Amino acid sequence: MIRSAVMKGDCIDAARTYLDGKSAVVVGLGRTGISVSRFLRGSGARVVATDSKDAGKIEGADSLLSMGVEVRAGGHDGVGLDGVDLVVVSPGVPSDLPLLERARENGAEVISEIELAWRFMDAPVLAIAGTNGKTTATALLGEVMKKAGFSAFVGGNIGTPAIEYVEKNGGADFVVLEVSSFQLETTRHFRPRVGALLNITDDHLDRYRDFGHYAETKMRLFENQAAGDFAVYNANDPAITQRARLLGHGRAVPFTIEGRVDKGLFLDGGSIVFRHDGGTEEYPVSGVKLKGLHNIENVMAVIASARLSGAERDAVLEALSSFAGLHHRMEVVRETGGVTYVDDSKGTNVGALMMALKGLKGPVVLIAGGVDKGGDYGVLAGLVKEKVKLMVLIGEARPKIEKALGGCCRTVLAESFEEAVRTAHKNALPGDTVLLSPACSSFDMFRDYKERGERFRSLVEAL
Repeated sequence: MIRSAVMKGDCIDAARTYLDGKSAVVVGLGRTGISVSRFLRGSGARVVATDSKDAGKIEGADSLLSMGVEVRAGGHDGVGLDGVDLVVVSPGVPSDLPLLERARENGAEVISEIELAWRFMDAPVLAIAGTNGKTTATALLGEVMKKAGFSAFVGGNIGTPAIEYVEKNGGADFVVLEVSSFQLETTRHFRPRVGALLNITDDHLDRYRDFGHYAETKMRLFENQAAGDFAVYNANDPAITQRARLLGHGRAVPFTIEGRVDKGLFLDGGSIVFRHDGGTEEYPVSGVKLKGLHNIENVMAVIASARLSGAERDAVLEALSSFAGLHHRMEVVRETGGVTYVDDSKGTNVGALMMALKGLKGPVVLIAGGVDKGGDYGVLAGLVKEKVKLMVLIGEARPKIEKALGGCCRTVLAESFEEAVRTAHKNALPGDTVLLSPACSSFDMFRDYKERGERFRSLVEAL
């Protein structure tokens, strides 16, 4: 099915028309998989939901069983594929899983949750992708559209699965989605009215064949765009510009913090300049509450996405002046004894740490480490030498980071997160910044980056 016009508030009827009586398998039962299973069953499909976790660890499994969903826990062995029409893959599930390969061979359509949701949406989609900054940009774009007087659903990888918009029968003016590479792996016809790609840097190389494979997956954001759509992209990012052939057929709207563009967005002195449709607008950087050069790139993408979707300039300015950012993203936790403590727990890759260090002045005491994701820490050497006076390393990635960067500054290996914070505190002097920016995922020590950030906050507040 390729999406046709869905009348506003008619998402459910459109879904039932297509899905009633079909046979579906949902792979992965986190929040997204639970929502997808519930939606499919509610639309009349026969549903088998499977996860590698044991049943007792699947929150929401009982509710699915009560609806008539067959739940297979503890692995995917024995999941039958005969007669299956559709397989929906949750974001954390690799697209080369043997079950999915068998499904394709059997003729089933294998798609992601955002692909499924998009097919029944009744509103234009504004999608944000990128290795870093996409959560901040998505949240800000949602705020801008609301300030402009539009109703907007904000979700996707940012927290609320896109399918929950459809399940609640839609009705918004716009759907604003954060889209990850994992979700883009198994799209087929997904076509945002505006797609914005912020950057592509090393991440998830434990999942992809190489950086090129990861980058090309990100570029799939633009794959199905047509003449009436807009492809907003960072013209200062070589991984994107080197793959310009993959920008699709939408109208290209570049932005850059270096140099100028004839059409698009660039920095001129203290203002962001936006040239489009024969006109020129300016947005003073002094009026942007978010700080850091990386956030200027995020703001540029948001300005373009909002203005091209009909938001007035005044609404954009109002949102930029009031939006302070998100928890665990360069968030100041506390200033005490002349030392500033910054929580960047959401900085789970090398590129995020790079941007964090670039945005800070003065000596930095850095807490980094966790589960390695395959990135090259060596690219940080220059920044670490310039800005970091002490590096405190945690988690499984300690040896790899120490080997790459240990010669750049004094380095300490901590046995626990608590020890890391104590060590940072004891070595920080007035004027220093203690920065938690792990460049790694959190799963060796915490449930997720949020729990890691909250632990950091509680330890810092107790100093």
